[in-house]
Amino acid sequence: MPSAANLKVKQAYNDKLCKLLDNHDRAFLVHADNVGSRQFMDIRAALRPDSYILMGKNTMMRKCIREHCERSGDDSWLAMGEKLVGNVGIIFTSGDLGAIREKVKGFVVPAPARMNAIAPVDVIIPAGPTGMEPSQTGFFQVLNIATKINKGAVEILADVVVCKTGEKVTSSAATLLAKMGFTPFFYGLEMLMVYDKGSIFDVKVLEITDAAISDMFGAGLKNVAALSMAANYPTIAAVPHAIINGYKNVLAISIGTDYTFPLAQKVKDYLANPGAFASAAPAAAAPAGGAKAKAPEPEPEEEEEEGGFDLFD
Repeated sequence: MPSAANLKVKQAYNDKLCKLLDNHDRAFLVHADNVGSRQFMDIRAALRPDSYILMGKNTMMRKCIREHCERSGDDSWLAMGEKLVGNVGIIFTSGDLGAIREKVKGFVVPAPARMNAIAPVDVIIPAGPTGMEPSQTGFFQVLNIATKINKGAVEILADVVVCKTGEKVTSSAATLLAKMGFTPFFYGLEMLMVYDKGSIFDVKVLEITDAAISDMFGAGLKNVAALSMAANYPTIAAVPHAIINGYKNVLAISIGTDYTFPLAQKVKDYLANPGAFASAAPAAAAPAGGAKAKAPEPEPEEEEEEGGFDLFD
């Protein structure tokens, strides 16, 4: 049986978590591997006062959430409790979800590649000088990396893929990156899920902007209109296209017959005499050009004097 001191600590933790559950209806589920204490302090300070980070044992957090839901009769937080697997925590927030996410993404620190760590990104050593002494060529030969000696230093001849995303970092890869002084990884709080008033979804949903939604809606509307026109089935999306196509048919009939109406008459006049419209276009453009630049005044003509000098006299 736990001691009185442990029971007191657990009760205080339960009270804190229950208070956060009562005062918030939005939260992030975050993964906290390779995040240092100093980094946590900076993130907590940046998120105050709108947000609060809570870490703890998953079993303890699930138990507190379950009992809170039973007491309150509200099961909305149970979905978050089911996702508490691994080294995770919860960011309770009352602020804008997108703004909170951007703040957390700003707190990442570079870190060296450690053996057996899962690579979050592809790590590639570019071809070129390494700055290492020629005595280190044997190390590169063991790793099957082609090198040469250039100006007293080891130079790699081609790009080398050290590790790929999702793979474990081998001991040789970790040693190579350490020798070359590479810190290829960046660690911070990784947001996994978003909880919003009983709904829980992937954090990537926050990347969908209003413009993206508008584009997707427009593309869907075009598909509906195309299907409606092809099937000859009337829908609201196809109304503008149907009206335009109807106008084109009426205009074609008017041009092919003696029947006319004002808009069709303009087309008939153009087809009857295209040259008149071509000559009218420069004439219409001339006043517009004259408004911008004042036309030069014509030079006065010299009057001929009567009985003056004649070249053939």
